[in-house]
Amino acid sequence: MMVKTARVFFVLACIVMGVSWMRVILGDMEEAGHQIETPLLWMSLGGLAGAVLAGLVLFLLYFVTQELYEWLAPAVAPVVGALIAGYLISVYVRFWFQDLDVTIQIFISVSLVLIFGYMGIHLGLTRASNWESLISAVRQPQKTSVPVSLKLVDTSVLIDGRLADICANGFLEGTLLIPRFVLKELQNIADSSDIVRRAKGRRGLDILKELQDAKTPIAVSIIEDNPGNSTEVDEKLIILAKQYNAKILTTDFNLNKVAQIDGIIVLNINDLANSLKPAVLPDEMMEVKLIKEGKEATQAVGYLDDGTMVVVDNGRSYLGRNVEVLVTSVLQTSAGRMIFTRFNAPVS
Repeated sequence: MMVKTARVFFVLACIVMGVSWMRVILGDMEEAGHQIETPLLWMSLGGLAGAVLAGLVLFLLYFVTQELYEWLAPAVAPVVGALIAGYLISVYVRFWFQDLDVTIQIFISVSLVLIFGYMGIHLGLTRASNWESLISAVRQPQKTSVPVSLKLVDTSVLIDGRLADICANGFLEGTLLIPRFVLKELQNIADSSDIVRRAKGRRGLDILKELQDAKTPIAVSIIEDNPGNSTEVDEKLIILAKQYNAKILTTDFNLNKVAQIDGIIVLNINDLANSLKPAVLPDEMMEVKLIKEGKEATQAVGYLDDGTMVVVDNGRSYLGRNVEVLVTSVLQTSAGRMIFTRFNAPVS
C-alpha cells in the first residue's frame, strides 16, 4: 500500500513539475517578445511530458530486481559518496578563493569531482564484493555451535493434518517457518464457499494453532518475507528456501519436483508415510475388501487400512466382499502407493 501511494504521488509530482517548467519557459518567451496564443495547451503538454517521464522511470524501476539491486548497491554507494564529497570540497575551496576567475573556479570543481569520482569508481569496482560480504555478515544472525534446522511449511502440509502428530512425537526438529502469504492462502481456503475446501482450510488453521502450543517440541515462526518478483506461492517458497537455506515441508507433488530441480531439500510427508508402510512383495497373498469398480472391464478397487489403493484384476464380480488376492506389482511414488493384484479366492 505504501509503495502504491508513493507511486501515485510521484506521478502527480512529475505532472506538476512538467506544468511548472512549461510556465517558466512560456514566461521567458513572453519576456523575449514572443506571443503565446494557447498557453493552456502548452501547459497541458508540459503536464503530459511529466507524466511520460514518470512512466519511463517506473518502467525502468520494474527491471531492477532484488538480486540486481543487492549486486549494484555496494558498487554504486561509494561512487555517489565520492562524487558528493568531491563537489562539497570544491565548494569549500571556492569559498576561500572567491576572487578567482569563474573559469578557474569551474576548473577546480570539475577537477575535484573527477578525482574523487574516479576514486569512488575504483573502490566500487575493486572493494564492492568485500563490502557486500561484510554487510551480509552483519545482517545474518550469529551462528551458534549447533546450527538451527529451518523448514518452510507449505499450505498442503497444514491442510494434510499429519504434521502436528509428527512434530509432537519428535520426528522433526529445528524451527518451522510459516510465511504470511501461506497463512493468507490458508485463510482464503477456510473462507471458501465450497464445503470440502472450507473444512480443509479450517483444519489447517487448527493444525497451526496446535503447532504453536507450548508443549510442541518444535519452534514455530511466522515470517513476513514476501518476494515481490513472484505471484505464485510455490515459487515464493523456493525463493525463501534459498534465502534462508531452509528445507521445504510439503505434500505437493509438483512443488516437490520443482524444488528438487533447484537443489532444495524437500521433506514430503507422503514419502515418510510410504516408507513406514509395511512392505508388500510380488507373489505375496493378502486380503482386501473390494469397494468400487476399476478402470478396466474386469478390475475392482479396494483400500488397505492405511489408505493404500489396491487394484484387483478379475475382481469386479466380488464387489462389496472380502477377497484373497495375489500381489503382482507395487507402484510407489511421492503422491502415494498403488498395489496391483490378481484375484485368487473369495473370503466372505
